[in-house]
Amino acid sequence: MTIRVLTPGALSTVQDGGREGYRHLGVGGTGALDAYSHEVANLLVGNRRDAAALEITLTGPRLRFERAVRIALCGADIDAHCDGRAIPAWRPASIQAGATLALGACRRGARAYLAIAGGIDVPTVLGSSSTDLRGGFGGIEGRALVAGDALQVVSDGGSAVEALQVARWWIDPSPDIAFDTPTIVRVLPGSDTVAPAGALFDEQWRVAAASDRQGLRLEGEMLRPVDPRERISEPVAPGTLQLPPDGQPIVLLADAQTHGGYPRIGHVIRADRPRLAQLRPGDRLRFQPCDRAQALDAWRDRCHRLARIELAISARLQAA
Repeated sequence: MTIRVLTPGALSTVQDGGREGYRHLGVGGTGALDAYSHEVANLLVGNRRDAAALEITLTGPRLRFERAVRIALCGADIDAHCDGRAIPAWRPASIQAGATLALGACRRGARAYLAIAGGIDVPTVLGSSSTDLRGGFGGIEGRALVAGDALQVVSDGGSAVEALQVARWWIDPSPDIAFDTPTIVRVLPGSDTVAPAGALFDEQWRVAAASDRQGLRLEGEMLRPVDPRERISEPVAPGTLQLPPDGQPIVLLADAQTHGGYPRIGHVIRADRPRLAQLRPGDRLRFQPCDRAQALDAWRDRCHRLARIELAISARLQAA
């Protein structure tokens, strides 16, 4: 089945669960920035959690569907209509053959995920379908969608979700995020410290316009490392908090480089990284100190929540 891209949106890319096992070769992981929303969207249409889907940033594409199919939209609160009919988020929806799905602006949050029953069929590169924009490979020729692209979809594996109903309050984490107040993000200690002590956590940071999939650039009170000496390049990963010479922190995201020479002043815990994915330029956040035990507890809670959702959806599919 083919889906035709009529207009591409601001930045729409094919992303799956990520490309793992190649950072030692200088290849980043890529994958969905908001892994939670990406996985739930796939589960709602009967796909594997890590199946390839569309990641939509700020404004979405217009897509024409060749055949009837099931979709699910999760993540940011996005304006979505199919031939004039509103498409709800966080639940599966039917798209008829020949219909046009118009995805507009994200009203709350920055990134939405469109999962299509069966999954988007693109060649895998190093074990993943994800688009590496910096490397120029994966997804659709290593780039964002453009008008005229044809997305191929694996044979529909989601026809059994016709009667699936899952309460939105149970799976949608957005009520936990108050977009009109600073987002709280928990941070493990880094190998470097800043002066004055506690400045990273006392400040309210603002997301800069120069942010992208590689990292969130933050604006606030200038920080300085306690040890100002020049450093050799060291390994970094998604979640690493770097401090460049201008004193404005950068939080690395899924497209992060594999090494860097800036001081590493903290590391955002894995369970909180989806919150970073939903921050827009001008949004505010605060960092909260965290220890290893708290980080592990938060990750277990996230894994248990997704496992419960998967089991509930599986039970409903079997009963349908």
